[in-house]
Amino acid sequence: SAVGRGPEVPFRSEAYSISAIARGKELRLTLSALDPAAGPPAQDLVFRFGMSGSFRLCPAAELPRHAHLRFLTRESPPRALCFVDPRRFGSWRLGAAWQPERGPCVVSEYQAFRENVLKNLDDRAFDKSICEALLNQKYFNGIGNYLRAEILFRLKIPPFEKARTVLEALKEQEQRKKDPSLTLSKKVKLRQENPDLLELCHTVPMEVILAEKQLFDPEHSDNYAAFKNWLQCYLVPGMSSLRDRSGRTIWFQVGAPRPLLQGDTGLATLVPTQATTPRALKRRCSAAVNPQKSEEKEEEKEEEADGARKGRARGRRKATAAPALPEVPLNVRRSRRLSARRGKGETGSP
Repeated sequence: SAVGRGPEVPFRSEAYSISAIARGKELRLTLSALDPAAGPPAQDLVFRFGMSGSFRLCPAAELPRHAHLRFLTRESPPRALCFVDPRRFGSWRLGAAWQPERGPCVVSEYQAFRENVLKNLDDRAFDKSICEALLNQKYFNGIGNYLRAEILFRLKIPPFEKARTVLEALKEQEQRKKDPSLTLSKKVKLRQENPDLLELCHTVPMEVILAEKQLFDPEHSDNYAAFKNWLQCYLVPGMSSLRDRSGRTIWFQVGAPRPLLQGDTGLATLVPTQATTPRALKRRCSAAVNPQKSEEKEEEKEEEADGARKGRARGRRKATAAPALPEVPLNVRRSRRLSARRGKGETGSP
């Protein structure tokens, strides 16, 4: 479409197939002519989905809004496989190469992902709080905001603990699980009953992938209700939340607010979740479908090629908390100050 963020695709063929492979937050499509001798060479496209990108198969005469790239079938009436992206944070690029700054996929490359984290714990990325380190796609490719909340909640890990402290403990656990005196069945049982953080970075996303329903389609209320029921922490009433230094909202249950980064001078402010009223629930559902602008900007930063530069600029900002209460009007504040002064004069306070 004219407003799509991707380049023109130089591939023209009357009959071709589309195959796909995913890696973390990226998806690679390969277009291949059914007759390689007569058709063009295969073309690869790598997609990033942003916050709202998805693929949808629909009648060609009923294209959804924001269908920025379309692949048409030859049947009658034709259908279209569309890349739909209402917020235009998603994009595609030509070629087969994955983004170089993204590490092994937490789902499809679990062992490589695990090794990549544990052998690089001296990296400055792990000086940060564990909740912030989990969004670093160099080490946790595929983990996003709701997944980090669910993973930390299940393990009862305070989200503000230093990432290196949390992850170095896994090395000792790993040695215990490799004890030669344990039978294979006992090792499997031990891993199932006591999964560590890196294991949950694999199994929690798999729960969503293997779900029978498409949990992430807000246009279908039944599917989105299933996703809300699956959540145990993110957007759940009774949980606490605050903003990290990049503006993303952290949802959690355990752990007191502490400085989010080494060298911070101020404490992040805790914002308790409001009571579960119909109005509050409606606001939460709306927030899930339409996240706050700060979260949109942060996701867009991940999807842009100059994300590293923007990230450094954001990293210099102090942590800010979402306001828990509306601002008090100026005339009320003045009245309160005047009353306080009068009270001090009556009691003889200095």
